[in-house]
Amino acid sequence: MGKQFEDPSSHDHLSGHNSPPGSDLELPPCVFSTGRRIGILWNLPRQDRDWWYEWHCSCISTRINDAMRTFLSKTKLMSARQCMKRLHLEIHRPELKVISPATEAAFETGHRVGAVAQQIYGTDDAVFIPYEGGLSQALKKTVRLVKGGPRFPIFEATFQYDGVLVRVDALIPDGDGWQIVEVKASTSVKEEHSFDCAVQSWVFQGMGHKLNGIALAYVDNSFVYRGDNNYEGLLIKENMADDVEQLLPIVPESIQEARDTVAGAEPAIAVGQHCFDPYECPFVSHCWPSDSDYPVQGLAGSKAKLAEFVLEGYRDIRDVPASRLTVKQQWIQKVTASGKPELLAGARRSMADLAYPRYYLDFETIMPPVPIWADTRPYQTLPFQWSCHVELAPGKMDHAEFLDLSGDPPMRRLAESLVRALGRDGPILTYTAYEKRVINGLIERFPDLQRPLAAIVERLVDLAPVARQFYYHPDMHGSWSLKHVLPTIAADMQYQELTGIQEGTAASEGYLEAIDANTTGERKAELKKQLLRYCKFDTEALVRLVKFLGQ
Repeated sequence: MGKQFEDPSSHDHLSGHNSPPGSDLELPPCVFSTGRRIGILWNLPRQDRDWWYEWHCSCISTRINDAMRTFLSKTKLMSARQCMKRLHLEIHRPELKVISPATEAAFETGHRVGAVAQQIYGTDDAVFIPYEGGLSQALKKTVRLVKGGPRFPIFEATFQYDGVLVRVDALIPDGDGWQIVEVKASTSVKEEHSFDCAVQSWVFQGMGHKLNGIALAYVDNSFVYRGDNNYEGLLIKENMADDVEQLLPIVPESIQEARDTVAGAEPAIAVGQHCFDPYECPFVSHCWPSDSDYPVQGLAGSKAKLAEFVLEGYRDIRDVPASRLTVKQQWIQKVTASGKPELLAGARRSMADLAYPRYYLDFETIMPPVPIWADTRPYQTLPFQWSCHVELAPGKMDHAEFLDLSGDPPMRRLAESLVRALGRDGPILTYTAYEKRVINGLIERFPDLQRPLAAIVERLVDLAPVARQFYYHPDMHGSWSLKHVLPTIAADMQYQELTGIQEGTAASEGYLEAIDANTTGERKAELKKQLLRYCKFDTEALVRLVKFLGQ
């Protein structure tokens, strides 16, 4: 992800503070357009002024009638590339942004990959430009290193040209010039990466620096980590020069369009697939209409199709013509209009076929982009915990669990404990096919356990298709995820009432924190308690679901 979360434009100083953290630059009052801020005006200390002009950094007069430029970062330009309305909201209405746990985890993923990139591309003399010292210091230090000598790899080199700010993941000496390396946590080159690189190239060359190459480094998910902190081979470096050359001519017009957007009123851009492509916009909850009890996005299905309904003026599930809906959507609409949940008879028949003992199983896993254990690959699904409720007979319940916080690879012990706990007979109930994929991964890793683990796979019963086929409640709003289903069948069970860890992404992050050597014993004990409670809660939910479906 290239440390996008460290982009200065996303820091607090762009939300009303007087200066960047630790900066010697004071921010004057913002310029307003239609009552809203259109940009940050930099009022430079006198000693910095000549240097700032020389290096084309954004010095904007506090006088409204003077020539003004809107301060833009590369990240803001990428937002504009997705949707100009998103850019406008990021500048003027940042308080409307909703950052999901998954997005936060993606930022952390980018940070981890970026740290390893510095290890791979760095030398003993490499320099990291911290932002904590302030934007002015980062810009000054970067210029000194690029223009001076000797030359070393520079990480987070900071440049500003014509009002556009970029921080370069890795700037590598290359002959008589430099090579820019943009680091991404993805496992392939994506369309949006080309424009990302083009903006950096435009800024760098606009300042008069010699660029001899530009590349994108991304994760090779076939790389097998051998241990000893050796990550050579983790990243694939792909030449982006041709793509950048094609895009460079449109960069200035894209910048101007972004400036015009920021300076104007909020664009009247309708919702659509672009709200989720290439990334889910943090303003989705603001832009998609929610002024009814049952917004149309609760119909589920194609986002593009749902956007069509919104454009046509439909705001509520119940108002869309049934002839425009799929069979599943018609059912959602019918149940929603009735105001009452519907449980079809097929659910009871499916549950009646389940013999005893019944095992209710849930895993927690990590998928680290940077492997932490030998003989693992980037983004490989690695289980570290399981919970299993065992219903020996109707109403006779037992519970078993596994969690290893030693920091050693837990997969072998987890697999062996699973074989012991699940016995040889009885259905093993899960929600979605995720547990099946996890166990198949264990079979691949431990061939000697293939027979007992394969026998477990044969006993798995996925409850999710049963729920989707036979049950719907208006309050599920088109989602059959367990977290949406559970409150409608067991009002006393609420994930949000759990302390700390309340969903899978947080469980993964909590585990990684717990095994970190810098985590205190007290914090580790608290995380252990939260992890055990969360995973057990998931299997309790399965027990309640089976009871409900079988009534």
